[in-house]
Amino acid sequence: MLSDGDLQAIWLTLRLAGIVTLILLLIGTPIAWWLARTRAWWKAPVGAVVALPLVLPPSVLGFYLLLAMGPNGPVGAFTQSIGFGTLPFTFWGLVVASVFYSLPFMVQPLQTAFEAVGDRPLEVAATLRASPIDAFFTVAVPLALPGFLSASILTFAHTVGEFGVVLMIGGNIPGQTRVASVQIYDHVEALEYMHAHQLAAVMLVFSFVVLLVLYVWRPSSKKGA
Repeated sequence: MLSDGDLQAIWLTLRLAGIVTLILLLIGTPIAWWLARTRAWWKAPVGAVVALPLVLPPSVLGFYLLLAMGPNGPVGAFTQSIGFGTLPFTFWGLVVASVFYSLPFMVQPLQTAFEAVGDRPLEVAATLRASPIDAFFTVAVPLALPGFLSASILTFAHTVGEFGVVLMIGGNIPGQTRVASVQIYDHVEALEYMHAHQLAAVMLVFSFVVLLVLYVWRPSSKKGA
């Protein structure tokens, strides 16, 4: 039986993952579109920066984000100047950190989907006097819809499973920054293995269902292509 603290941590985790996924849809889509279409020489450096969280230790990313968002950092100075305070050890600090950490899980599937669209459909749309924006929303987005779904699911699931970055930025504040992964850590640290097992089992089932949906859905989407 999950405790009230476990349920609170699960709700906070789902809220965090949902907000981060929506933000990254807005931020990651234009980045992925640019990476898929551009031939500029800085495409490779930008792509490397986007993919950096895949290989960078979470503690390293969390450390530099903590410095940037702290009272002496540039982001912290800005948020304090507008009366927002500092972001570390707040829910919105978790959101900012998770956006950076989950960025490649949104951008890379979208980039692949946009590259698969190719030039021909967009050229046809242009001959029908569609503007670049119209062609993007009426041609590219519908054709890349499987990529949007995969990217959203992967981003949501990855955010749910975060630990190092959220612990570094958010700490362990019940109801504010204590997400499910941190709650499991707390249970283990307190030798509450039964509680840890119950919550970990929920996370395991969730992760399995996410991967099952992806693996079952992808073949069907290809058949329909």
